[in-house]
Amino acid sequence: MALSPLNARRWRNFKTNRRAFWSLWVFLALFTMSLFAELLANDKPIIVSYRGDLFFPAYRFYPETAFGGDFRTEAIYRDEAVQCLIRTGGREECWDDPEAVLAEASGGTVSGEPIAQGWMIWPPIPYHYRTINNVGTAPSAPDANHLLGTDDTARDVAARVIYGFRTSILFTLIVTTAASVIGITAGAIQGYFGGRTDLIFQRVLEIWGSTPSLYVIIILFAILGRSFWLLVGVSILFGWPALVGVVRAEFLRARNFEYVRAARALGVSDRVIMFRHILPNAMVATLTLLPFAVTGTIAGLASLDYLGYGLPSSAPSLGELALQAKQNLQAPWLAFSAFFTFAAMLSLLVFIFEGIRDAFDPRKTFK
Repeated sequence: MALSPLNARRWRNFKTNRRAFWSLWVFLALFTMSLFAELLANDKPIIVSYRGDLFFPAYRFYPETAFGGDFRTEAIYRDEAVQCLIRTGGREECWDDPEAVLAEASGGTVSGEPIAQGWMIWPPIPYHYRTINNVGTAPSAPDANHLLGTDDTARDVAARVIYGFRTSILFTLIVTTAASVIGITAGAIQGYFGGRTDLIFQRVLEIWGSTPSLYVIIILFAILGRSFWLLVGVSILFGWPALVGVVRAEFLRARNFEYVRAARALGVSDRVIMFRHILPNAMVATLTLLPFAVTGTIAGLASLDYLGYGLPSSAPSLGELALQAKQNLQAPWLAFSAFFTFAAMLSLLVFIFEGIRDAFDPRKTFK
């Protein structure tokens, strides 16, 4: 679909800002990779071949009985006995001595009989963010098995960073988008209609802004329990007023411009005037605040996780990783992992929104 001349100019302006343009592609690459985190870091194989059939454990549940085992619970693919069952086509000998059977199966037979060789394709990082590797002390320093080391409960830090990055970005996108829509709409109504409508909205904002959000979160989590979507809802409730002030000011300034008066005289509806004619001119000031809203949302999630009032304790969290870094000063890899992840994520997002802001500014043109 072809872009309109105005949007084409904005896209050209954005591409001219090389820092924003390349930051966008780097961020999209990292975010796309994190969306497929199950294929990058998982304690389940991506693909399993068993007796000629293909299985996809990374995204589907398969009981142990599907591979010749005895239990209907999910197969533990890191278990040597389960690996032996898959490799040998469900041989009963795997339960007695899986190492010996696997060594014998490397020759293509078990007890002199040919076997149907099964195989598994593992992710590059064979650990899920919940996987506990009880080998050695915890936290352990980076090595060949754990590229970024392990945390104080022997979980792989690289896997938790990948899943935590995805969680932070999805949380930020949902909260920022919803809060921005509500805030822009409220500010537009206040500024465009003014008078009593503006007065009532301002009193509501004053009351809502004085509400201690942290106490509300603590109370709700104590009653309903900690969950991702509850935290999203509370963050939206307390995040939407951030953009109201600047949007309200732009609409108060623009509602008496000549083109607005002309549109009213022609019988154009208030909704069309607000969102088709005035709002595009108010977007520069709005987009100026969006980087702060985005970084504030990420910092808010990390702060709540750091204090223990954020996501459930089992969820991958960069804030919880920062807390572990503070509690384990002898393990500097925890602090480095949290710091560089936050630094890269926030820098890329700020550069992108700076480029978007300049692209929407009609006073700026790039050659």
